[in-house]
Amino acid sequence: MTYLWDDPATFADDALAGFCELHADLVRQVPGGAVRRARPQRPKVAVLPGGGSGHYPAFYGIIGPGLADGAVSGNLFTSPSAQDAYSVAMAAQSGAGVVFSYGNYAGDVMNFGLATDRLRAEGIAVDNVVVTDDIASAPAEEAERRRGIAGDFTVFKMMGAAAEEGMDLAGVVRVGRKANERTRTIGTAFAGCTFPGAPEPLFSVPDGQMGLGLGIHGEPGLRDVPLPSAGELAADFVRRLLAEKPANAGERVAVLLNGLGAVKQEELLVLWRPVAALLRESGHVPVLPEVGELVTSLDMAGVSLTMTWLDDELERLWTAPAWTPAFRRGRTAGEPQAPVEPAASEPQTAERVYSPASAESRRLAEHVLVALRQVASALGEEESELGAIDAVAGDGDHGRGMVRGIGAALAAAEEAQRAGAGAGDCLAAAGDGWAARAGGTSGVLWGAGLRAAGEVLADHGGSAEIAAKAVDALAARIATLGGAAVGDKTLVDALEPFRAELLSAVAADVSAAAAWSRAAEAADLAARNTAQLVPRKGRARPLAERSVGTPDPGAVSMALIARTIADYLTGELR
Repeated sequence: MTYLWDDPATFADDALAGFCELHADLVRQVPGGAVRRARPQRPKVAVLPGGGSGHYPAFYGIIGPGLADGAVSGNLFTSPSAQDAYSVAMAAQSGAGVVFSYGNYAGDVMNFGLATDRLRAEGIAVDNVVVTDDIASAPAEEAERRRGIAGDFTVFKMMGAAAEEGMDLAGVVRVGRKANERTRTIGTAFAGCTFPGAPEPLFSVPDGQMGLGLGIHGEPGLRDVPLPSAGELAADFVRRLLAEKPANAGERVAVLLNGLGAVKQEELLVLWRPVAALLRESGHVPVLPEVGELVTSLDMAGVSLTMTWLDDELERLWTAPAWTPAFRRGRTAGEPQAPVEPAASEPQTAERVYSPASAESRRLAEHVLVALRQVASALGEEESELGAIDAVAGDGDHGRGMVRGIGAALAAAEEAQRAGAGAGDCLAAAGDGWAARAGGTSGVLWGAGLRAAGEVLADHGGSAEIAAKAVDALAARIATLGGAAVGDKTLVDALEPFRAELLSAVAADVSAAAAWSRAAEAADLAARNTAQLVPRKGRARPLAERSVGTPDPGAVSMALIARTIADYLTGELR
C-alpha cells in the first residue's frame, strides 16, 4: 500500500514539488512538469519524455545532461494535458527543436499530438517518438499497436545522448525510432499497486500465480500463470525476448532488469544471475546492463526484462555519460551547473477576454454552472465505482480523472461567469479547464467536446434546438478526435445513442426535459450493454477478454453525466 500523503488528489503534484525542491541545483519546476535548471549555451534539441506520474524515476527523475532536457508529468497513471506538454516544451526549447517521447497510449498520443500542432503553428520545430516495446500487448505483425513500458528508458537514454552530441532534430528522432524498433520488453506482476488513499489495490493476483504481460499503469497481466522460480522466470523471459530478435541484429544488447516498485534489489539480483547466464549462452553480450527500479508503477510487485539490440551508433549512445538525479553514468561536462533565469520564451498566463454576452445568455450561464456542480457531485459520489470498473482491464484512474476534470471545468466556468461571460463562453472555458488540468484520454475528449458545444451555444440562448445542436457538436468532436466508433467499447457507445435520441426527440417537438430524459435512458442502456463488448480501442484493448462482462467506464460516466443533467432539467422545468 501507499502510506504517506497529504491529499490523495494532489499526490502527484506534491511529489513533483518535493523532487524539484530536493534537486533544485539540477532542475526547476514549470507548469506541467520540470526542466533542467541550466539552459544550454548553444541551441540543442530538447528531449522531453513524458506520461503519467507514479513511475519514478520515469519521467522527471532522468532530467539532466546526457538524458532529458525536461519531462512532462501528468496525474497518477494519466497522460499529461496538451497544455502541460506545450508549457514544458516552451520552457525547455532553446532554438533547435523539441522531441516528445512517450509510451503508446491513447491519451498520450492525443495530448502530445495536440501540443505538437500548437508548437508547429508557432514556428517551433517539433516531432514525436512513440515507444512500443511491450511484446505481450500485441503480436509482432501489429507492433505499432504495442504499449510502451520499461523500454521507454533505453529509447530516452539514446535520444538524450544523441541530442547532447549535437545531432539535429531529424537525427535525434531517427535515433529514437531506431532504438524503439530494436527494443523488446516482457513483464510480470506478483501483486497490484494501490493509489494513495485507496482502500485496496487496483487488482489482485491469486495465490501461487503471477500476471504475465503486465502494464505499467496498474493494469493486471494479460493472463495468470503459476508462479515460477527465479531461474524458471529468467528462462521464460529470455526465451520470449530472443524469439522477437530483430532481423539482422547482432549479439550486443542493452539490458534492463526493472523492478516495478515492491520487488527488492536483492530479488532482482537473484533473477539477474540466470538472465545473464542465459543471454551469454545464447551468444549475446550484455553492454552496461542495468538492474534496479527505472520505470515503476507505484508499489506494484513486479519485474520486467528489456533488451535493445545495439549497432555501433546505438552502443555509443547507450554508453555515453549521463548525469541526472536518478541515473548517473560516467562523467559529463555538464554537472554541476549554475542556476539561470527562466527564458523569455516561456509561456506567460494572459488574462482571458470573453465576448460580450446578452442578459439571456448570462442567465443561461447560471444554469450551466448549476448543472456542472451537480455533475461534479455525481461524479464525486461514483469516483470509487468508476475506478473499480476501470481497474478490471485498465489502470483504475477513470474515476479520479473524471473528478479532476469536472473540478477544473467548474472552476474555469465560474471564473468565466464572474468575468461576465455568457453560457457559450462558460461552457467553452469549462472545456479548456478540463483539458488543461485532467489530462488522459477523457481529459482531451471531454475538454474538446465541451469547447465544441460552447462554440455552438455561443450567445444564442437556451432553446431545445440550440442545446441539441451543441450536443451534436460535442459528440462529433469527440468521435473525430478519439477515432472511436460504436462497438469499440468506449464512451462513444453511450454518447452516440444519447445524441441520436436527443436530436430525434427535439425534432418531434418533445419538451426539453422529456427529450433529455429519453436520451439519458438510451445512454444508460447503451452503457450497460457495453459489458458484452470486446474493446478495440484504448488501454483496455490488450486485456480485452478480461473486460467482457464489465461495462466500459467511459460509457458509464457518460451515462451518469447525461442522467444527472436530465434530472436537473426535470426538476428545474417541472
